Amino acid sequence: MSSDEAGNLAIRVRDLVTHYGERQILKGIDFDVRPAEIMVIMGGSGSGKSTLMRHLLALEAATSGSVEVLGEDIGRLGTRARAELSKKIGVAFQSGALFSSLSVGENIQLPLAEHTKLNAATKAIMTRMKLEVVDLAGFEDLMPSELSGGMIKRAALARAIIMDPKILFWDEPSAGLDPVVAASLDDLILRLRDAMQMSIVVVTHELESAFKIADRITILDQGHILAVGTVDEIKNSDNERIQNILHRRTEEEILDADEYLRRLTGITVEGSPAL
Repeated sequence: MSSDEAGNLAIRVRDLVTHYGERQILKGIDFDVRPAEIMVIMGGSGSGKSTLMRHLLALEAATSGSVEVLGEDIGRLGTRARAELSKKIGVAFQSGALFSSLSVGENIQLPLAEHTKLNAATKAIMTRMKLEVVDLAGFEDLMPSELSGGMIKRAALARAIIMDPKILFWDEPSAGLDPVVAASLDDLILRLRDAMQMSIVVVTHELESAFKIADRITILDQGHILAVGTVDEIKNSDNERIQNILHRRTEEEILDADEYLRRLTGITVEGSPAL
């Protein structure tokens, strides 16, 4: 990759290593996200997905390596510069993370209250605009307890994009939703990318959703990047490990019956001890 190409990346991670205590979690990760690209991150439990996301959001300090977001090495940023960068990043959490004591509109306005000095009327107009974008027009006065699961996800998304970010991070957008609602959120993600030309990083376990929205997919496995590719490249990969992760097959499920019995008991099918 040329220096010009590297400079145009929305996210650039190089040789990222991190530990929790003595345990190494990420083992030399290289990871790129292009402008206006939807990058989906997949992987099994313990693969390092959440840890990578925390590094991209500057919530973790790396053992070594670099993380550049919108051209800024976040490990070298001071408090003020990091706060400025955060204005260009939106985050939608898996649970929605709405404050139950605030109305939907008040929740959505929180980033504006933190980062701007806009008056109440302007903030209200921006809130209504973003609610229209996520198909929740007219819901600003409701409380979170009055919303369905899918509506909570949409409200959280409206809050994440209220500052018109350059990058959106969304953790498990389809989790806990029925297929129809999940599909509508997939459509919304695609519309947002096209309308706002933002880079979107999505962590998901949902294969159908990943194949629908992704420009590229990154598969993490035990702290390593196992594969990066387009939907067709990942879908058609003949790498057995990739297919097992995509389809969430455990090691026991892919062993043949004789091998599984041998591992459990140490005895072969013929009845003699396994060597």
